[in-house]
Amino acid sequence: MSASQTDVEESLTCQCGCGLTVHACNHLQCPSRGPLQNEIAEQLALGKTKPEVLSYFAGKYGEKILAAPTTTGFNLIAWIMPFAVVFLAAVLIVVLTRRWRRPAPVVGPSTPADDDPELRARLDAELRGFDA
Repeated sequence: MSASQTDVEESLTCQCGCGLTVHACNHLQCPSRGPLQNEIAEQLALGKTKPEVLSYFAGKYGEKILAAPTTTGFNLIAWIMPFAVVFLAAVLIVVLTRRWRRPAPVVGPSTPADDDPELRARLDAELRGFDA
């Protein structure tokens, strides 16, 4: 499978600092776009596939030249973490919303006589005397 020049250029970040791909870099006096395009053409002329060319550039310049991070090692966390954070935030919002919307349990007033049988007996005796 042969790769086209444009495909490879779209997969590599220009090194002039613009943050665009080699193909999309629009600086008139870009010091890296031309040499990178020539180097891509040389690699493709050698019959290398797109993954081989990208591997060559990653080995030469580091992973920073790749337009998209790889999905191995620590970079896998960079791919997964945003989705995990959004999922956990959604779960937290649902749980908190349900908890806040739940009605509070109705509890009657508590008196000291409820806990002490001696006070309860005294209160009952006074209430019977009050009714008579």
